[in-house]
Amino acid sequence: MLVGLGLGPGNPELLTLRAVRLLKEADAVFVPGRIAHDLVAPYREPVMLDFPMTDDEAKIRECLKANAIKIAPVAEAGLAVFGILGDPNFFSTFSRLCDVIAKTHPGIGCRTEPGISSITAFAAAAGVSLNEGFTVSDGTFSDTKILMKVRRPKERADQLRSEGYREFVLVERMFFPDMKVYRNAGLPEKSDYMSVMYARK
Repeated sequence: MLVGLGLGPGNPELLTLRAVRLLKEADAVFVPGRIAHDLVAPYREPVMLDFPMTDDEAKIRECLKANAIKIAPVAEAGLAVFGILGDPNFFSTFSRLCDVIAKTHPGIGCRTEPGISSITAFAAAAGVSLNEGFTVSDGTFSDTKILMKVRRPKERADQLRSEGYREFVLVERMFFPDMKVYRNAGLPEKSDYMSVMYARK
């Protein structure tokens, strides 16, 4: 198993308790740079991997394949953790790494554990309240929406379909013992206040 683990925005006090536990339990921890290394080092010595900051797509693919080869033996035999700054689901290389591993080592499962993202860290550092809808982008346009507090998910999805949205995921009471995940046609009529919906065109 390979777990993409969010290490937060860089301050060691912003690691989650879950992150610390996984760092200690893993058979090996891999990191992409010095800041991530220093966050992990108090709990165990991580393996540094080369992930160059470049727009050269061929170079990026080459590095992903090389790193997949290093990670795969650990992930096949036990628990490999890939610790990255922020959250592994927000503009990170982890999903691309998993795509490579799925092709070269299809028996290895991948999952993520959340960290404090730069988006929420920014709001705290800047003293900005994000109480209204907002757009987050890396400079490209997105066909994805994240909706919070969705009390009538089936009705909301029907509305979004008229705007061209086709893929839906609802997570109710995330990371609580009674967490539920619904997809597309399986969306319920009503959901808990603590619900988040993903919609994609």
